[in-house]
Amino acid sequence: MKKYQNIFMLSAMFLSAQVAHSQRAIAFEGIENARDMGGLVMQDGRMVRVDMLVRSGNLSGATDGDVALLKNRYHLSDVFDFRLEAEADAAPDRVLDGVSYLHLSTLPQAFVEGLSAQHGDSASIDMKDLMAVLMKFAFEPKAQMMARQLYPAIVTDTLAQHYYGVFLQKVLQAEGGVLWHCSQGKDRAGWASAFLLAALGASRDVIVEDFDLSNQSYARQVEMLSAKVRERGGNEEAVAFIRAMVGVSRENFEATLDLIDQKYGSLSQYVAVQLGFSEEKQRLLRLKYLTSEKE
Repeated sequence: MKKYQNIFMLSAMFLSAQVAHSQRAIAFEGIENARDMGGLVMQDGRMVRVDMLVRSGNLSGATDGDVALLKNRYHLSDVFDFRLEAEADAAPDRVLDGVSYLHLSTLPQAFVEGLSAQHGDSASIDMKDLMAVLMKFAFEPKAQMMARQLYPAIVTDTLAQHYYGVFLQKVLQAEGGVLWHCSQGKDRAGWASAFLLAALGASRDVIVEDFDLSNQSYARQVEMLSAKVRERGGNEEAVAFIRAMVGVSRENFEATLDLIDQKYGSLSQYVAVQLGFSEEKQRLLRLKYLTSEKE
């Protein structure tokens, strides 16, 4: 396995502690960083309907209680998995009867391979000391560069664009509740949420705030590792790596939204053209998932 591909698996494996909860958080027993998109207010004043759209970490640890909640409250019909194949193989989702699963790996392979070529393949990694591995990566300039370039690589990759477009189309067609995730439910799943919210008519502020909520979920782990990095003389680049890989980088996210505006005109235009999700499809999506004006 390529060294930098391992970073995504390692950060996901490290984050096994109980997470904090936001106002929309779902208290699953074995699924991390989960929240209902319901209740978010769009620019036209309508709100996302509750119990229909869920973002989360992977489902490998889902308990019987979690399964019952997904079936009985969310009436789950579709799950979308944005992980690498190796990540999915290492921690396969728990399969729910009657639920459709679609794997759409949106981490560009060229990005992973390019970084591996710069540093070479990894020797065996001691999976028993995940914190030490993340700490080691935090001090490597190439790993720090990867953290900065991750989001631009995702949004400019044509295959990732295609897969996110497929995701939006499938959400429009879903017959029940929808859940999407990557490993930790923060970066790749976070971009899926951003594109979905843009199609639903959310403002940039709403999109950014939802993305940033993952930092509440993983705040304790981020602060613990950041403190250790500083104790070992790490600079702000090393701390920024920990924040980006264990939490999310709001700074990198907003910079990438600016990149979308510069390169594609606007986020709305990006969704319509690059993701192939037309204004008419967006209108139908809003009819399905937003409250009516009278409500």
